[in-house]
Amino acid sequence: MSLGSFIRKQFIDILQWNEDRDGVLAWRHPMQDFEIQYGASLTVRESQMAVFVNEGKVADVFGPGMYKLTTQTLPILTYLKNWDKLFESPFKSDVIFFSTRLQLGRRWGTAQPVTLRDSEFGMVRLRAFGVYSYQISDPGKFYREISGTRDEYTVDDLEAQLRNMVVAAMTTALGGSKVPFLDIAGNQGLMSQSIGEQLGPVFDRYGVRLDNFTVENVSLPEELQKALDTRISMGMAGDLGKFTQYQTATSIPLAAQNEGGIAGIGAGLAAGAALGQTMAQGLGAAQGQAGQQPAAAGADPVQRLQQLKDLLDKGLITAADYDSAKAEVLKKLTS
Repeated sequence: MSLGSFIRKQFIDILQWNEDRDGVLAWRHPMQDFEIQYGASLTVRESQMAVFVNEGKVADVFGPGMYKLTTQTLPILTYLKNWDKLFESPFKSDVIFFSTRLQLGRRWGTAQPVTLRDSEFGMVRLRAFGVYSYQISDPGKFYREISGTRDEYTVDDLEAQLRNMVVAAMTTALGGSKVPFLDIAGNQGLMSQSIGEQLGPVFDRYGVRLDNFTVENVSLPEELQKALDTRISMGMAGDLGKFTQYQTATSIPLAAQNEGGIAGIGAGLAAGAALGQTMAQGLGAAQGQAGQQPAAAGADPVQRLQQLKDLLDKGLITAADYDSAKAEVLKKLTS
């Protein structure tokens, strides 16, 4: 090498990665025509690892710390280069830094519903989604299996592949599950644990450690969810006759608070009187269950007036409603 070429040659004295951008998992130190100075300083920060690669082969791996690069600190590279103990010249090698920080809150989800047989509903299609976290645990494996010779490898690059593995495991778990859909919500913790155990060895193959895996929700497609909601509503209603009677009884106090009282629900006094009769029939039905059969509403004018007075005293009708209904009863007596 001529003196001019030697002077123009540039040497690296400090190797480090400042991680000035988020989401980068692997970063190759720019070398080009640079050579690493013998005795150069290598700084590996917490949550980082550095790998020396010689002609595509992983050589020495460094964890967090500060190192002086010599044949003693680069034993594998020294062997690959056939350096002797007196070697003190600059050398070339690829140096790749890896981020070992936990990548938290990474989301996954089934792009298409998973079809399975359910003991309650027959064939159903389910969707699922959740979160997981991971970190690079073996940079050598990660370099060989994933990042390769790229200058930079990011979280987004990796997760396109990780999500496919996660969804495949989730699909297998749902497809082979004997748990009915209605019981899945109560078993999501166990499902998360089971799928996490399946994914652990798969992630490890790529030098990645699965830290946590969570199933947040398993749901039906919209059209099936509507059908389920209808079925649940019918189950909650139980006896539809009693449910309708309950709705009528609970609506009367609310209507009495509005302007016009009970009559405001329908069209004037006639509707109010009709609701009053419904209330009276409901009271009569309750008495009938105790072995007493009351006369039909309106058959006894005195009883009818007493019922109206009770409704007034309870605040279920207004004084105007009471007077109008009372006038109707008295009119029928005199007609």
